[in-house]
Amino acid sequence: MKAVFFDVGETLVDEERYWRLLAEHVGVGPQVLWAALGVTIERGEEHTAMWPLLGIERPSAWDELTYVRADLYPDAIGCLEALRGAGLFVGIAGNQTSALERWAREEALPADSISSSASIGVRKPDAGFFERIVELAGCEPGQIAYVGDRVDNDVIPAAAAGLVAVHVRRGPWGRLQRAEGHAHLIVDSLAELPGALASVR
Repeated sequence: MKAVFFDVGETLVDEERYWRLLAEHVGVGPQVLWAALGVTIERGEEHTAMWPLLGIERPSAWDELTYVRADLYPDAIGCLEALRGAGLFVGIAGNQTSALERWAREEALPADSISSSASIGVRKPDAGFFERIVELAGCEPGQIAYVGDRVDNDVIPAAAAGLVAVHVRRGPWGRLQRAEGHAHLIVDSLAELPGALASVR
């Protein structure tokens, strides 16, 4: 193993505050928004499908809200630092706007590469997204792990691209989608990741 790349939402970042702000912006209770999100996950649809389900146009605030450092999961920074300390190339790459890259750099997140789908030019699960990760890592696909919470967007396409697919079971997708039979590794927290990856190096 030479490189590890991370998804962002519900992998490095707890998006509960983000969803609460969106619910407030569109004038529904958070529980209503989460229920609609759960329906879209069960249907295998993108989360944007919840807006017509609620009879609401896609809010402009969707692209305007940004993360704050407090949104990071408590195990995120320690995991990134541990992997870099072990000599691995650490990358962050998710389906976000370019605001993700600015935020991650402003927060000085310990990563060697920070990319968004906006800068890559394609969104997961497109194979081109993972091809770009291989280019950024500068090594063979089988020497790269991709860590994410979604089986459909992270695990399956990463494995199809020849990467080591790691599923982290947290957040709505991480709990509702089953990774068994798809992921090379399954962890319940990023604190487990450095040790788990050592077994596949």
